[in-house]
Amino acid sequence: MRDKLYLVFAVFLTIFANLPSSFAQSTHQPLPENAVMRLGNGWSTAIHYSPDGKHIVVGGKNGNWIHDIETGEVLKLLTDNESAVWSVRYSPDARFLASAGADSTVILWDVETGELINRLVGHSGIVSSIAFGPDGTTLVSGATDGIVQVWDLITGEQLHLFFGHTDKINSVTYSQDGKLIASGSKDGTVCIWSLQTEASNSDNNLTCRTSVPVNSVAFHPDGKMVASGGNDMNVILWDTNTGKTIRTFSGHNDWVRSIAFSPDGELLASCSDDTTIRLWDVKTGEQQSLLKGHTSRVENIVFGPHGKTLASEGLDGTVRLWDVDSGKHLRIIAEYPDVIYSVAFSPDGQVLASNGKDNIIRLWETETGNRLNRIALASDELSTFLTGVTNLTFSPDGEILAIGRGNDAVLIPDFMAEKTIHTIPNADDSIQTIAGHIDLVRCVTYAPDGKTLATASADGTVRIWDIQREKEIQMLGAHTHWVNCVAFSPDGKILASGSVDNTVLLWDPSTGVQLQLLEGHTSSVNSIVFNPDGRILASGSGDTTIRLWHSQSGEHLHTLTGHVNSVVRSVAFSPDGQTLASGGDDANVHLWKMFTDNPPTILTGHTGIVFSVAFSPNGKILASGSLDGTVLFWDFPALDTE
Repeated sequence: MRDKLYLVFAVFLTIFANLPSSFAQSTHQPLPENAVMRLGNGWSTAIHYSPDGKHIVVGGKNGNWIHDIETGEVLKLLTDNESAVWSVRYSPDARFLASAGADSTVILWDVETGELINRLVGHSGIVSSIAFGPDGTTLVSGATDGIVQVWDLITGEQLHLFFGHTDKINSVTYSQDGKLIASGSKDGTVCIWSLQTEASNSDNNLTCRTSVPVNSVAFHPDGKMVASGGNDMNVILWDTNTGKTIRTFSGHNDWVRSIAFSPDGELLASCSDDTTIRLWDVKTGEQQSLLKGHTSRVENIVFGPHGKTLASEGLDGTVRLWDVDSGKHLRIIAEYPDVIYSVAFSPDGQVLASNGKDNIIRLWETETGNRLNRIALASDELSTFLTGVTNLTFSPDGEILAIGRGNDAVLIPDFMAEKTIHTIPNADDSIQTIAGHIDLVRCVTYAPDGKTLATASADGTVRIWDIQREKEIQMLGAHTHWVNCVAFSPDGKILASGSVDNTVLLWDPSTGVQLQLLEGHTSSVNSIVFNPDGRILASGSGDTTIRLWHSQSGEHLHTLTGHVNSVVRSVAFSPDGQTLASGGDDANVHLWKMFTDNPPTILTGHTGIVFSVAFSPNGKILASGSLDGTVLFWDFPALDTE
């Protein structure tokens, strides 16, 4: 019977494969026009092993990336370029891939050709979880609309609709015999649905109740037990016939995000916001192994088909591989940076540093795009918000990487050595911490001579530090709200600061005397930059404009308007001073020719807010970092001649 179903299924797919080429999707994500390189694949949300164990697919912001499990090489990208992926699964025969996400649909892909075969439409919310039936001809989906749907993949029609949950569904799965489906919901219940009847309501299920949201469910291979993991930090094993608790696995000290049984059913794996993965003996309930390596919460885990390895995906932007028998971390298969908040070129232009929401600083070789190093920032006992990096910059001699982290500025001299930076105490004596602010440091910048450092903080002050003595030499406190940004003029004689109070202040950094108050913005000033000769200052604001000022007189020279209904997040001058680049909430990069009335050149390609723009020192590359988790390199000379 199964062979006949697959024959029909294959005919169905052949029909769809011969649709016009415009319906088929590219197997590689094309670069936007004038972009020459992309760093990072965007943030990840889901993983799944291929049935033969040779590949792993990672779903996320920009589609489904298929990696070689041994080398980590990207083999293929399956994307419709329309919405983020929240769940992804291989079919049992590995010929097809299903992905689901924010657009409320489930997409079926041909793995070999990369073609989009079908789109299943029926949910009215984000599709958060999917699973293939054991024969590959059906698929179950659960969504934020609280409905469980079962699909016939041969016809594309709905076979079952199950109503019973009262909140969004976080996880769905099939039993190995295909007779049962389990679903876990934010409403605190695990529902076990029978596919043996036609009923499509709460009368057709066995409900297992917990007191907290359920994030993940998994059937034991024998189908007699189902496990759930949730916000009570426990994993619970349930009897599928009675709905009674068989055993509770306790050990995590934060929410459990994902669980999985080993293929032989002897082990149960769980991962948590506590950054760990735990392997449990199903029969005894004892913890067998504690797997540590992720530096932030672990979102997903999946056993390899033979049960020898386990793959994990975490909020630290890494997909990792583990040996199940020893519990050892084998390698990082792939990296998926989260939101990119800041980018900065080294003074020689050979390295680009980036940081983001995942608490990882990444150093990239600008010529090849290869990642040279990663520096992890351990959250320790504090929240990510307090310990994350706000921005970064290189010292003028390129020897030190400075970051704003929490209430401090942190100077990292040996930034090419892989390390983890802790809060307090700091295990690396070479790392210099400059402390004094009483709220988040929003920006750090070096004076041109490299001897002093300026910091801007949410405590409303700008502080200037003697780096060698680690001593505060000026505290500038005239702003009435957070100070978002700070910049030295090229000769170091003027310091500018921009604030949530909508103003820009100009200071004499040697005396701390306020030189000018620049007013005109009607919202927060988010970024400021001097042109190369220091005569012009540009400020980008939440009021959607960029203002140009004379740095000596404080005179308002011009207002640039082009980011329509979009906060301006970052501004940067080209090394020759002829072009100003800006990035904003419209996901675009704007290039403004100075001293002309020409409209800006608009660079499109990001799919989220552009938080940071930076020119390489030789002016050949413009880098932009985005909410979409990628950095794009643009060929600036080509753009400059257009």
